[in-house]
Amino acid sequence: MASTDKPVPEPEKTVPPPEAPVADPKKDAPPPETKAAEPVPPRNYLVVADVVLRVVLFAAAVTSVVVMVTSNQTKLVTLPVPPFPTVPRPAKFVHSPAFIYFVAALSVAGLYSIVTAAASFLALLKPGFSTKLLAHLVIFDVLILGIVASATGAAGGVAYIGLKGNSHVGWTKVCNVYDKFCRQIAASVAISLVASIVLVLLVILSAYSLSKKIPK
Repeated sequence: MASTDKPVPEPEKTVPPPEAPVADPKKDAPPPETKAAEPVPPRNYLVVADVVLRVVLFAAAVTSVVVMVTSNQTKLVTLPVPPFPTVPRPAKFVHSPAFIYFVAALSVAGLYSIVTAAASFLALLKPGFSTKLLAHLVIFDVLILGIVASATGAAGGVAYIGLKGNSHVGWTKVCNVYDKFCRQIAASVAISLVASIVLVLLVILSAYSLSKKIPK
């Protein structure tokens, strides 16, 4: 008798789904964002010129003071008294109040130039600081200019009398005797005139720089 049992079919083999490819973090990572280079602020050449002029002012003031202070000369002078003795007579800047004022004024200008040159150099490093500084510099530059110009005029007037004299009031000239002394006085006054011109340029430069910062 034939068997009626049907063969049991074998279970179908299921194929596993393909594995997803593993992402490589090095390959799939987005390219790093390149940071845009920060724009370099343009150099303020007005501030550079201000620093240079203040250094020139310091050099002129110190040179003028040194030349004035070292202008000592001693000469044998015949006094107009019997029996007309000949005595040594020195000529120094301390013998004239105008020259003393001149030395004091130029010394103040030299000290002022050191302080303001340092402040201007700081403004060159920190541009935001320059606006606050300019208004003060204009005022003090004008003040120092007035002091230096008045001292230069006073010393120059006395030096001219020493060179030419004044016959109307009986002031005799002395530069024909104290020649070295008068040459140094003239050189000191000329250098102080250069310092005055530098201060005029500083006032103009500071005022122009300040006007550029005013919003239009």
